[in-house]
Amino acid sequence: MFSAPVDRLITELARLPGIGQRTAQRLTFHILRVPEQEALGLAEAIREVKERVGLCELCFNLADGPRCQICLDERRERSLICVVEEPADVIPIERTHEYRGVYHVLGGALSPIDGVDPEDLKLAELTARVRAGGVKEVVIATNPTTTGEATAFYIAEAIRELGTEVAVTRLASGLPVGADLEYADEVTLGRALVGRRAF
Repeated sequence: MFSAPVDRLITELARLPGIGQRTAQRLTFHILRVPEQEALGLAEAIREVKERVGLCELCFNLADGPRCQICLDERRERSLICVVEEPADVIPIERTHEYRGVYHVLGGALSPIDGVDPEDLKLAELTARVRAGGVKEVVIATNPTTTGEATAFYIAEAIRELGTEVAVTRLASGLPVGADLEYADEVTLGRALVGRRAF
């Protein structure tokens, strides 16, 4: 329907998560409309991020160099490690401005059905960090899904087997602020009841 370069751009954009064929077409025509400098700026940004951004050698977060900005920050509390599944999971936790520790990014969650086993994740590196000493608490912040819960359980057991005095905690789950009880599902409401605290 279109010229080969246009078709190729539509196809490539449609591969992005959340981008369907129509959105890919709209984005393609937008790129064709904008000044060349703006379009080439986007292409250069994509090239630069692929060339320069890798994983932090310590926590496996995204990094522009051997260590990420969080690991380089001397003000962070190194005795507190928050375990997340993906680098994108660090962002919402940082937005709260409530957490001052460091992170450990697993690179996914355990899922034997999908062929994701413990050795496919950064679990050995996490236990090595705990074994090295200086860690007081590991906060497990995996997603509240079946795979996230299985991963959380596996991590807790692995840390307990080390025989250290490290506390293992899990992010609380329950009702969102402003939610009505009548609209809460049974699992969410049940977790809110189990995780209740003094007021």
